Amino acid sequence: MPKHVVPEGAWFKSSYSQDNGTNCVEVADLASTGQVAVRDSKDKAGPALLFPTESFAAFVAAVRGGRFGG
Repeated sequence: MPKHVVPEGAWFKSSYSQDNGTNCVEVADLASTGQVAVRDSKDKAGPALLFPTESFAAFVAAVRGGRFGG
Protein backbone atom coordinates (compact mmCIF):
# COMPACT_ATOMS: atom_id res chain seq x y z
CA MET A 1 0.00 0.00 0.00
CA PRO A 2 1.51 3.35 -0.91
CA LYS A 3 2.26 5.43 2.16
CA HIS A 4 0.19 8.37 0.95
CA VAL A 5 -3.01 6.30 0.87
CA VAL A 6 -3.30 6.26 4.68
CA PRO A 7 -2.85 9.70 6.25
CA GLU A 8 -0.54 9.63 9.25
CA GLY A 9 -3.34 10.99 11.44
CA ALA A 10 -5.56 7.99 10.65
CA TRP A 11 -3.34 5.57 12.57
CA PHE A 12 -3.99 4.73 16.22
CA LYS A 13 -2.26 2.38 18.62
CA SER A 14 -4.12 -0.83 19.32
CA SER A 15 -5.43 -1.20 22.85
CA TYR A 16 -3.88 -4.68 22.79
CA SER A 17 -0.36 -3.26 22.33
CA GLN A 18 1.96 -3.37 25.30
CA ASP A 19 2.85 -0.14 27.10
CA ASN A 20 6.58 -0.97 27.15
CA GLY A 21 6.85 -0.42 23.38
CA THR A 22 7.97 -3.91 22.45
CA ASN A 23 4.78 -5.21 20.82
CA CYS A 24 2.99 -2.24 19.29
CA VAL A 25 0.49 -2.44 16.50
CA GLU A 26 -1.21 0.53 14.87
CA VAL A 27 -4.51 0.33 13.04
CA ALA A 28 -6.20 2.62 10.52
CA ASP A 29 -9.88 2.27 9.67
CA LEU A 30 -10.25 2.79 5.93
CA ALA A 31 -14.05 2.78 5.93
CA SER A 32 -14.27 4.29 2.46
CA THR A 33 -12.46 1.23 1.06
CA GLY A 34 -14.00 -1.41 3.33
CA GLN A 35 -10.58 -2.23 4.72
CA VAL A 36 -8.50 -1.94 7.86
CA ALA A 37 -4.75 -1.33 7.68
CA VAL A 38 -2.34 -2.69 10.30
CA ARG A 39 1.32 -1.78 10.76
CA ASP A 40 4.17 -2.12 13.25
CA SER A 41 4.36 1.13 15.19
CA LYS A 42 8.15 0.84 15.42
CA ASP A 43 8.43 0.79 11.60
CA LYS A 44 6.06 3.51 10.42
CA ALA A 45 7.73 3.63 7.00
CA GLY A 46 7.44 -0.13 6.62
CA PRO A 47 4.64 -2.10 5.03
CA ALA A 48 1.03 -2.13 6.14
CA LEU A 49 -1.22 -5.14 5.92
CA LEU A 50 -4.75 -4.67 4.59
CA PHE A 51 -7.71 -6.72 5.76
CA PRO A 52 -11.39 -6.58 4.83
CA THR A 53 -13.26 -4.79 7.63
CA GLU A 54 -15.45 -7.84 8.34
CA SER A 55 -12.44 -10.16 8.67
CA PHE A 56 -10.64 -7.78 10.99
CA ALA A 57 -13.76 -7.37 13.14
CA ALA A 58 -14.06 -11.17 13.42
CA PHE A 59 -10.39 -11.40 14.44
CA VAL A 60 -10.80 -8.72 17.13
CA ALA A 61 -13.92 -10.46 18.44
CA ALA A 62 -12.00 -13.74 18.67
CA VAL A 63 -9.14 -12.04 20.57
CA ARG A 64 -11.60 -10.42 22.97
CA GLY A 65 -13.27 -13.79 23.43
CA GLY A 66 -9.98 -15.41 24.49
CA ARG A 67 -9.79 -17.77 21.50
CA PHE A 68 -6.01 -17.35 21.14
CA GLY A 69 -4.99 -18.21 24.67
CA GLY A 70 -2.73 -15.24 25.55
